[in-house]
Amino acid sequence: MKRRLIAILAALGLLAGCAASPAAEPTAEAAPITDSLQIYCFQAGKADAFLFWNEAGAVLLDTGESGFGKTILAKLEELGIQKLDRLIITHFDKDHVGGAKKLLGSIPVDQILQSDCPKEGASAYDKYVEALAEAGLEAVTLREQLTFRLGDAEFSVNPPALARYGESDSNNSSLIVSVTHGGDRLLFTGDAEELRLTEFLKTEPAVCAFVKLPHHGRYQPSLKTLLAQLKPAYALITSSEEEPEDAETLALLAEYGTECFLTRSAPVLITSGPEGLTVEYAT
Repeated sequence: MKRRLIAILAALGLLAGCAASPAAEPTAEAAPITDSLQIYCFQAGKADAFLFWNEAGAVLLDTGESGFGKTILAKLEELGIQKLDRLIITHFDKDHVGGAKKLLGSIPVDQILQSDCPKEGASAYDKYVEALAEAGLEAVTLREQLTFRLGDAEFSVNPPALARYGESDSNNSSLIVSVTHGGDRLLFTGDAEELRLTEFLKTEPAVCAFVKLPHHGRYQPSLKTLLAQLKPAYALITSSEEEPEDAETLALLAEYGTECFLTRSAPVLITSGPEGLTVEYAT
C-alpha cells in the first residue's frame, strides 16, 4: 500500500521537519509526450540508487553499497527489464558504486558514464574496475556535458568544472543529472558539496519540480540558494535510521514549503506523465 509522507511523519512525530505542498506545476517548457517516465528510488540506506524506465528502455543512476546489486537485479527482474541502456556512476564512493560489480556481471549495459575522480585502492572502486574488465566494457569518463534521450525523457549529465576541489574531492566530483519529461524537470545532485553545488547553480537557473538533495541531507548553506532558485515542490533525501538527515535541512525544506520524502521510511516511486508529476511512497 502506497503511503503519503504526511501520514508516515505524523506517526513518527517528524511532521515539523517536512512540509506538504500542492501538486507540482509544470516547471519546464512543456513538450508533447506520449509515454510515462517512472523512477524508483531504492531504500538503500545512506546510499543512492535510482532506476528510470519507460517504453524505450531503462537507465540506472548509482548502485548503492556492496551487496546492493542483488536488490537492484531483483527489481529489474520484477519489472521485466533485461538490459540497461545506461548506467551512470555519479562518483566513486562506496555508497554509490558498491553495487556495480554484481550488476555488471549479471545484466547487459549499453553504456556506462562515470565521474573523473578515480579512487584507486578503495575496495568498491577496485571491484568496479575489475568488473568492467571482466565484462569487456569501457566506461565513458565525462568531462563535458552530455545529453541523451530515453523515449520522451531528456537526460542532461553535468560534470564538474574543476579537475580537483581540494577537500571533499570525491563528493564534489559528482555528476549532476537533470531529467526533463514534458513539463516536468527533475534534478539528481549526487553528493555535491558547497563548492560543486554553488558552481552548478550559477549555470542552471531553471525551476525544478523535484530535487534529490545532495549528500544524504547533510545541511550546507548552498541548500538555501538551491531551494530559492529551483523552487522544487518535492525533495528526496537518501538516509538511514542510523545516519539520518540533518534536522536543519528538514527545517529549511519546511520553510520553503517543499514536500520531503525520506528513503529511510520506504522506497519512493516518481511518475511523470501527460497529466503531470506524482511522488509517493512505494511498497
